[in-house]
Amino acid sequence: MKIKIEKRLNTPRYLSLVVPVVSIFAALLIMFVILTIFFMGRIGSFQGAFSETVSAYKELITWPFFNQYGLYSTISKMVPLAFVALGLSFAYKMKIWNIGGEGQLYMGALAATWAALFVFRGITSPILLITLVAIFSAIAGALWALIPALMKAYAKTDEIVVTLMLNYVAIFWVDYLVYGPWRDPKGFGFPGTAAFPEPAMLPTFFDGNVHIGIFIAIAFAILLQYIDVKTQWGFNSRIVGDNKKAATYSGIKVKKYTIISLVVSGAIAGLGGGVQMMGMQHRLMHGFSPGYGYTAIIIAWLAKLNPIAVIFVSFLFGGLLVGNDQLQMFYKLPISLISIFQGLVLFCLLGGEAIAAYRLKIEKAEEVPANE
Repeated sequence: MKIKIEKRLNTPRYLSLVVPVVSIFAALLIMFVILTIFFMGRIGSFQGAFSETVSAYKELITWPFFNQYGLYSTISKMVPLAFVALGLSFAYKMKIWNIGGEGQLYMGALAATWAALFVFRGITSPILLITLVAIFSAIAGALWALIPALMKAYAKTDEIVVTLMLNYVAIFWVDYLVYGPWRDPKGFGFPGTAAFPEPAMLPTFFDGNVHIGIFIAIAFAILLQYIDVKTQWGFNSRIVGDNKKAATYSGIKVKKYTIISLVVSGAIAGLGGGVQMMGMQHRLMHGFSPGYGYTAIIIAWLAKLNPIAVIFVSFLFGGLLVGNDQLQMFYKLPISLISIFQGLVLFCLLGGEAIAAYRLKIEKAEEVPANE
């Protein structure tokens, strides 16, 4: 008997839904064990640690999704996650691995701050000012993504390395500005700029707890879904992603598609930074992103690069971020455990993808006739 691992010719449709769900539950289960061990070291007994872990998980689920103010926080955190994940998904469909969502988000926030506080500070029309700030943030994200796009298209550099390294450049650039030239002299020494003028703030609802950026993200998801399914770009991008040589032979300009996909990806992530500034932060601050750009990578994969699914997965992860904040405050958990959980989700997702793509095949050994 032989056991072989072979690639599935046709992956069953139900696996596309089952794998992400099972991946999340597997990550939650592994994290449950890790938290129990952590609490055992603090409490000293298994029963007490188990009870504390159950209580922590209850808080993780109930506060972000079933408490009014927790739900508001979940929606607020899902907005930047959705923007960056939508941008990354756009590039990933062509197997262009943009890991620079964090840096593009930062550059969008930087450009939005520059536009609101310095370039258009005299404009009092909210519609005009918000539009200009949004355009500036999208252009900044696009230009930041253009660097690795040109390097990949013409120098064949690895976009993973370039986009990842540019994240640190963008973050340190923002830190230089908020600690230096742009620091608010009335900010009591905190690293941050002055507040945005009121016309540059997005309209809010639910007593100011949620801003309209959520509707902008949903609109972009619908637009990207339409582009992917109904346009020539969506069809050609799938060909480029599946086989670049075949795309070249069929007349598709691969370099052009590579550059445009990365630039658009960066523009959407950059717009997310601008929306975050106008809708939530209202000023550029050190560390305003707790790693939205990296969490968005997991969201894009968990959503199977589907723009509509990105919205729902972003809501789920926004809730997990809010729940994690609660665990840090009330259960004194270190932030490193939160990073471990996000890594577990990605690890379980990749494992699930491998299981879905391959299958075990058992072959019976051929019988050898006995010598007469």
